[in-house]
Amino acid sequence: MKQRSKRYRAAAEAAKKAGVDFAKPQPVDSGVAWVKKLAKAKFTESVDLAVHLNLDTKKADQQFRGNFSLPHGTGRVVRVIAFVDDGDKINAAMAAGAVKAGGETLVEEIAAGFMDFDVAIATPKMMRFVSKLGKVLGPRGLMPSPKSGTVVEDIATAVGEFKGGKIEYRSDSAGNVQVSVGKTSFEEKKIAENITAFLTHVAEHRPSSVKGEFIKNITVSSTMGPGIKVAFAAKEA
Repeated sequence: MKQRSKRYRAAAEAAKKAGVDFAKPQPVDSGVAWVKKLAKAKFTESVDLAVHLNLDTKKADQQFRGNFSLPHGTGRVVRVIAFVDDGDKINAAMAAGAVKAGGETLVEEIAAGFMDFDVAIATPKMMRFVSKLGKVLGPRGLMPSPKSGTVVEDIATAVGEFKGGKIEYRSDSAGNVQVSVGKTSFEEKKIAENITAFLTHVAEHRPSSVKGEFIKNITVSSTMGPGIKVAFAAKEA
């Protein structure tokens, strides 16, 4: 059994004394309010959303992944690199905010150990070179992919979108999707709107082969705080 930190246990105990029922989902705005109240770390914590989906991830058509632009961003500084095939695109990517942009030289740099980035974007032409980094980028979830919106022709736009709050998501083998939906410094309304928008997106992209309830469980928490179950009222497709 995982040993929780002293701060976590104190926050959970305070929530119980205040009447939070950890077993009962509550409205998103109420859940967000509790997350902010229980965030006691000395740094600005992220607000994280965990969604358990009814997926059989062994089936190819239930591999759930994609990208989504949160209405209010994540509040996180996102380091983006771009694999591009000509000088104009390199300049455009850097102007849009990429920390590095280049072709085969950038591929070689990453193969040699450079990993100071959060998102990697590539043009379709560059993928024959980037594919050599599969064993390096794949396990870290950083491999560019058309499904995640990171293999595109318009590199500058993609760099700007990911720096501005577009997130990538992917279910694990158990059907869980975890994403950051803001910072505890955000207004409650903005966090709640980010959560609702993402859950609506998830529901709208339910695989057609899934039977029964799709979204099984939703939990929101701060980086160091206890998870609060929330309910999602939107109709699922």
